[in-house]
Parts: sequence; C-alpha cells; structure tokens
Amino acid sequence: MSMTTVGRSSRATPGRAPTEAAAAPPSALPPFEKVYRQYFQLVWSAAHRFGIPSDAIDDVVQEVFIVIHAKLSSLERPEALRSWIYGVVRRVSSNHRRAERTQHQDAYRTETQRELESSQPTPFEQTKTNADIQLLASLLAELDEPKREMFALVEVDQMTVPEAAELLEIPLNTAYSRLRAARQAFEAALNAHEQRTGGDSNG
Repeated sequence: MSMTTVGRSSRATPGRAPTEAAAAPPSALPPFEKVYRQYFQLVWSAAHRFGIPSDAIDDVVQEVFIVIHAKLSSLERPEALRSWIYGVVRRVSSNHRRAERTQHQDAYRTETQRELESSQPTPFEQTKTNADIQLLASLLAELDEPKREMFALVEVDQMTVPEAAELLEIPLNTAYSRLRAARQAFEAALNAHEQRTGGDSNG
C-alpha cells in the first residue's frame, strides 16, 4: 500500500484510527528478509572499504542491519533504498572507526593490514581473486578520500552520479567533477602500477 493509497483509505473510512493507517508500511518497500539477502554484499564490501578490519566487520555488518531493521519502515522514498543503506553503512563505520581510534590509535593501521593479509576468505573475496582485491584496495588508497568515495560509489557499487551526490550531500556538478578527477587519478595510479610490474595488472 502506497502513501497515496493510505491517504485515500483514511479519507474513505473516517472512523478508522489514524494510528492503524500510519502503521502500514509502504508496499514498495521490500520486507527486511529480502533487503538482507539483496544488500548483504553491498553492506559487507562498503564496510570493508570504509576501513573496518576483518576481526570487526561481522559486528559492524550486524549493527548496520539492526539499524536497517529498526528504521526500514520509516523510509519515505523506497526508490532511494540503496543509497539510504549505503548511508547507514557509512555512519556506522564512521562511528566504529572513531571508537577504534580512541582505543587503538597507534596500532590501527598495522592491525588492519595484518588482518587483510592473514584472514580467511570472506564473501567479498569469494567473488574476486585476492590479487584483484589487493590491487583495487591499493589503487583506491592512493586517492584522497573524496575521490575514493565517489569512485567507489559509482564504479564499484554501481550507483548513478545523482544518487552518489545525494548520499554525499554535494551539488550534482561537484559530483560529476569529482568523479572525473577520481577516474583520472585511478587511471594514473593503474598505469603507474603496470609500469612497476611490467604490465601485469595482478602483479
């Protein structure tokens, strides 16, 4: 049932309690179980790119879906579900990193690298080779954060530029300009890598 339908239903049956109509979620929103199955990979890979170490990523992903479960029915624009979920991952990951910096500021980078090198295969790693993951991560790490985030949203998560602009709360022209600069920087980093490795993109 859409919000428009709710409104018509409420007017057609004035005796119905307002809370009953308000409690019905929009029909365009999928149930939480479907959201979990469809967006688990996005949540996992986004948290990974936001710097969540392997020993904490399960907890962070769980926290993200707890937030999604609690707030899904309040989403007013079902068509923005994917970007909304990405925003939840971004906020939860940011809060986690802030807490981690407070407790382990000096050891954070070393521990993250150790976990990336020694962890067992993860859902994301099962879809790509380890070499591909490490190469992508190293090339993205060479971009500054605004470019890295824009590039990942559009090129990795397949969002449209308007969706990414809305999520990042930046003007659309800025988003296009940032994506263009990010692509150029990524291409330059890839070319430099290929020169160092003799043209072997997995090397």
